[in-house]
Formats: sequence, structure tokens, C-alpha cells
Amino acid sequence: MLRGKPATVAAIGAVIASISGGSASAELMKAHLAQNLYPGSGIVIVAEAKGMFDQHGLDITVSNFTNGLQCLNTVIGGGADIATTAESPTTAAAMAQQPIAFLARMEYSDLKTVVSSTSGITTKADLKGKKIAFTAGTGSEVYTATLLKEVGLTPNDVTLVNLRPQEMLPALSAGSIDAMDTWEPYIANAKKALGDKAVEIDTKGVYSETFNIVVTRPYLEQHTELMERFLAAMIDAEKWMKANPDEAITVVSQAVGMKRDDLAALWGGYVYHVVLDDKQVSILKAHAVWRLESGNHPPGATMPDFLKVIDDGPLKKVDPSRVTYSGS
Repeated sequence: MLRGKPATVAAIGAVIASISGGSASAELMKAHLAQNLYPGSGIVIVAEAKGMFDQHGLDITVSNFTNGLQCLNTVIGGGADIATTAESPTTAAAMAQQPIAFLARMEYSDLKTVVSSTSGITTKADLKGKKIAFTAGTGSEVYTATLLKEVGLTPNDVTLVNLRPQEMLPALSAGSIDAMDTWEPYIANAKKALGDKAVEIDTKGVYSETFNIVVTRPYLEQHTELMERFLAAMIDAEKWMKANPDEAITVVSQAVGMKRDDLAALWGGYVYHVVLDDKQVSILKAHAVWRLESGNHPPGATMPDFLKVIDDGPLKKVDPSRVTYSGS
């Protein structure tokens, strides 16, 4: 019979940990994720909610932000390690010669145009002479410029009105604009609120906004294995979302504060896929071209070499079939 003080729970746990080679928590790699709380971040939202980061030996602290620019600036400033961000902050950082590494796209969705049913606009060619709302400095502005180019128009052929996405619906309802160029859920909100007074015109494929994983290059060099595990967890989350779409909608809607039915109606427009492909390179270049043409760039900036901004090493290590862009 053993004599002495009764063994405490902590002591028993220490013995078990020593037998198994150490506690699981001591082995976890820690990182801080700056997350844009938006459906485009759905893959990392699911990875965190369903414990997939834990399963890959990661302890991820998440801080939520309202846009990707805040996320990337926080990472560049050292306040977080990993950013979910769109292409707009990425091209801005690349043109400012910030040492960033673009590791993967996780989602894309088309930007769209809703018009007033009394505007006389039935196709994108009818935009000439109309008042079009856009959001300066975002994918909305690039989408608008690309849309006009596609139908042979210039900004001088229309009246451009700079509004935040949430300001567009009241403006369209009041008749102070004829069309609004933006992303979901603002398009769906306008159609729902205005009913047959608002019409979405066909602009499919004109421009897609992307959500991506970006870190600083020094961080990647020091934490390559961590980022490989992070991407592996994301791929697991992507597969789970495709196998369990109803539950995925619930998880993401709760995280971003949307009504489940509202997100369900838009779900098919969010293309979730952890990848590096030619579409992504094309979108980055298109956004950079817009910056150069519009003057929205640092002094002396030139077109970045995005094949150097992109670092495909971690994703290739995890799943080389997901790296398909030219030059990879």
C-alpha cells in the first residue's frame, strides 16, 4: 500500500503526459489570425469552429476585423501573424514594396450590378449616361472600371458616385443613382428591399473579388511548417463544407452575424476553394492595372511581379494539385 498525500488530478495528468511523450498543448504551434468577419472567410471560420486547426497541431487566436485592409495592416504592423484579405489591400501592399507572401486564395465571388427598374437599363451596354454608385479604393471600383471598358465606355460617359455599400440601397430607392456596383449581401439586400423596383443585370464574369491568406515573408521563413499545417486545416475545412453545406451555412452565418436564410440564398455565389491558379494571378494584375491607371498607388510604383509576391511552397507541400498557375 502506498503511503503519503493523495495524488492530485494535476499530478495524475502529469504522469499520463509523461507516458505519452508530453502534453498535447505543449506541442501546439501558436499563431494569431486577423480575420475579416465576412462569408468570404468561411473556410477559416469553419476550420476554427470545427476544431480543424487543433487537429493539425495549431493553437490559433482569432481577432475579427470589418475589412481585409485592417487585417493586412495589422499583420504588416506586427499585431497579428496571418491575414484574411481581398486583392485590393494585397496589391496596395505589393506596390508599396511591403514584404508580403500570398499563400492561397480561399474564396471568390462575382461583383454585381443592381439597377432601378425605371432607369431604362436592361443590359450593361445601357449604362451610358447613367449615375452609377461604386466604393472607391475597393474591388467595386475596379469592377466598375472593368465593366465600363467591356462595353466601350469611359468614366466620362457616366456619372460615378462614390458611396459605401450600405449607402447604396437608400440612394437607389431615392432615385439619386440609377445603378449600384457592389458585392453581396448588399446586392441581395437591395433586391429584397425594393422588390420589382430593382433589377440585377447580367455582368457575370466581369470581375471577381477574392479572399486570400497573406503573411509577411519574414514570418513565413520562420514559420513554414506552421503555415503548411494552417493550409492543411483549411483544405480539411473546405472538404467538410462541401460535404455538409447546410451545417456550413449555419456555422458561417452565426459567425458573421447574418440571418441563416439570407446567407443560404447567397451561398452558391461563394466559391470556396484553397488554390493558387491563373484566375488569381489575373485578378491581382487587373487590380494593379487599375491602380496604375487611376493613380491610386504609392509614388513611383510599377506593376509588381506577382509571381514573386505569391509563395506556392507551403501549398505545394500540402497538396501540389492545388497549385496550377502559369509559372508555378
